[in-house]
Parts: sequence; C-alpha cells; structure tokens
Amino acid sequence: MAKETNEGIKIKKEENFSEWYTQIVQKSELADYTAVSGCIAYRPDGYAIWENIQRIVDKELKQLGIKNVYFPLLIPENYLKKEAEHVKGFSPEVAWVTETGNSKLSERLAIRPTSETIMYPSYAKWIRSWRDLPMRYNQWNTVLRWEFKNPIPFIRGREFLWNEGHTVFASRKEAEKEMKDIINLWVNFSKEYMALPSLSGQKSEKEKFAGAEYSWSTEFILPNGKAVQGPDAHFDGTKFSKAFSIEFLNKDGKKQNPFQNTWAISTRQIGVMIAIHGDNNGLVIPPKIAPTQVVIIPILFDDSKLKVLKEAQSIKKKLESRGISVRLDDREEYTPGWKFNEWELKGIPLRIEIGPKDLQKKQVITVRRDNNKKEFIKSNTIEKSVVSCLEDIQDSLYKKALKQLKSKIVEVKNFKEAQLQLKNKGIIFAPWCASTECEENFKEKTGGAKSLNSPFKQPKLNHECFMCGKKAVSWFYFGKSY
Repeated sequence: MAKETNEGIKIKKEENFSEWYTQIVQKSELADYTAVSGCIAYRPDGYAIWENIQRIVDKELKQLGIKNVYFPLLIPENYLKKEAEHVKGFSPEVAWVTETGNSKLSERLAIRPTSETIMYPSYAKWIRSWRDLPMRYNQWNTVLRWEFKNPIPFIRGREFLWNEGHTVFASRKEAEKEMKDIINLWVNFSKEYMALPSLSGQKSEKEKFAGAEYSWSTEFILPNGKAVQGPDAHFDGTKFSKAFSIEFLNKDGKKQNPFQNTWAISTRQIGVMIAIHGDNNGLVIPPKIAPTQVVIIPILFDDSKLKVLKEAQSIKKKLESRGISVRLDDREEYTPGWKFNEWELKGIPLRIEIGPKDLQKKQVITVRRDNNKKEFIKSNTIEKSVVSCLEDIQDSLYKKALKQLKSKIVEVKNFKEAQLQLKNKGIIFAPWCASTECEENFKEKTGGAKSLNSPFKQPKLNHECFMCGKKAVSWFYFGKSY
C-alpha cells in the first residue's frame, strides 16, 4: 500500500478567500508557481481545461467565418510607437529584448503585450481592394504584461494564454455587427459551458481598451465581492488603419480606411471558474468543460476483483460511447476513501462506485460533486442516468452562480450608499454622469473601486449622478476588481 499523503483544503472559502484560492490551485494540481514571478506552470489538468475552452471557442469562431493565423512574439519598437494612444496604454507593461548573446540589438524588441502593432503592417500589405474584405483573423498565443505587483494564478498573470481576434471591414455597420456576435459568443460560452453568469455592457471612456473607440466587456463577480473582467470586444474604428496606412479601394474606386475590431478570451476564465464554483472540499468543474466528467472507483477484494473490474470496464465503454469522458481509477495501492477525497478535490463532476454487493444488486452508486448527493442507479439505466445527471449538475451550477451574482449587486442613488455597499463587499449599480473626472474622484475616495461596465439594456433613467450630482447619462456597475 502506497503512503496516502494527499491533503485537502485547510482553509474555508468564506474565512480567507485568497488563501483558499491559492491552496485550491496548487492542491488540485491545476497549476504551480515557477521561478519567474507571475508566470505559472499549467499542469496537465489545468491545461486540459484550457484546451477544452480553446477547442469550443475555436469551433464557434470558425463558424462565424474567422480564420486562424500566427504572428511573431517580438515587436520592433518603431512598430509599437505607431499608434500613440495604444502605446501609452501598454507602455508600463512592456518587457524588452535588448541584446542577443553578447551583442546589443540595434533596435529594442518588445515581447508581445498584444499584437496590433506586429499584425497591422502585414494587413497594410495584404489589403488593397474591397474584394480583400472582410479580413477576419484570429490567433491563439501567449502575451507578457509586467505592470503589476501581486500576480494571482489564472486571474492575473504576467504571462497568460489567450486568443486575439483582429478583424477588418469595409463598413462600420459590418464591424459593429461582428461586435454583437462576439460579445454574444462570450456571454453564451460562459453560461452554457462554464456555468458562469456575467454582466455584459460597455466600458467607460477611462476603462476602455487603449486605442479603441469603445469597448464591450463581460464582468464576473467573485464570492469575495471583487469583479474580474472576462472576455471582451473592442471597436477600434479607423484609428489603427490610419496609423498603419491600411487602405483599400472601395467600389467607387476611392481610397478608404477600413474599420477594425479586436477581441479576446483568456485563461482568466479558469480562475473565475475556480473562484465561483469551488468549495471547501476543492474544485467543482462544470461537466461541459471538465476534461474528465466521470470517475469510476471499483471497490476491490481478492475474491471478486476480476468481476468488479470487468463490470467497471463495461460501464466505462458504455459511457464513452455516449461521448462522456471517463476515468477508471483501478489503482490498488490506494484505498477507496483516499480516492474519493482525491477526485473530490480535483472537482470531477460525477463519481461512480461499484463493489461486489453492487454487482449482486445490479446497481452502481453515483455521487455528485456539486452537492454530494448519493444515488443508487440500476446498471441497465446507467447511460441515460449519467447523461441526465451531468446535465442537471451543469444547470444547477449556473443557477447557484446566478443567485450569488444577484445577491452581490445593490442599486444605489448616492455616494453614502455606495460606500456602505463596498464595505459589505458588494457591487454597485448606480446612475452616473460618465465623466472621467467623476470616475477618478470615486476611485480615489473608495481606495480603488472603479466602473465595470454599463449594461446594454438600461433601466429607465431620470436621476442625478450618484457621485457628483450632475445629470446621469447611464446606469453603471462599479466595484473593487482584480
């Protein structure tokens, strides 16, 4: 018998969220720290979740007519400086390559913080006529951003995995149509696959993407009351096409700058999933995104081992034939109880137990990860029962997360009410004048709270700004964020 040393989570989520999160990331073996601050090692289980995200999103993007490309990691400094507003937004984050071997480079090379400035010179060469449009390209890569002091695995890393969509259109109308398609993709993917409800809407002028005319975002609210910006989309208008001399001859034979969008989803989704669904026993992974959806644990005794394993293998094949990802844990060096704890910590959605008594009764025992509910299932209904159970787990996780999200949001009409809600670790929904000066004043007085976004569907508005008393122009969400 191997030494059973796995340890569960030693701190409660509701008592110390940060420590709980750190333990769950490491003990569930999703990721680990490395010698480079802010740059984590994605372990097999963590990377497998990202592969599922990538696979699903990539399929959706291709159905929209978007093609994958790849551009260099390194960006010449003169390229990076071509769009002044963009460069100003990213300058604190850029890491530079200045020499190779013993030789100084003649020009510094930026390690990609985002790819506009390395992609668009090529776009300027490739786009000549309206017939070349739309050009809808996406790339899956890593980026490096070095501006912050307190990295958090998945949530806020210096190097992270993501996609970059960079699309070009002949008309504003076409570009803005894609913006709607992309933000809907992000909202629906988060809901349907990761059981994550979000707040979708437009960012403030201060918080929009550097270089964009406007930005749309999804925002997630964690159990500790802090917000995390999720996948987003940015309408760049003609700012980049003018800066990089991207022009085309329109149908009237006249030169015109095209309209552009950028959009992305990242490994931050995994951190949000951990934070919202995880509990004091470990991870809870929604079935649709889980690399392993079901784990089968046979209860083995010498006199019945072969029969139990044979039935376990049969169940595994039946479930796999229905497209379910199954792990059969037939290790004999660990006790069943130890295995139960391990797979609970790792967040596998459904556990199936089968022993000699279950063989006699022609049944199995199922245990749900989301609520620990145990059921006895007849062996001849196993496929139907498991499919139904996984669907219910997925739905239940979303409903629970949505209830939690709604509980964190409070409508306020003045700054005093806003302060109280922030003290209670909540999110503010308030009428706002939308001025940058007002937002900066709010951020200073609240110790870092800021605007999140303004929902597309606005309640009736006939109010003064909750902060400065001027006429409000829209309802906005505000809160502390990562």
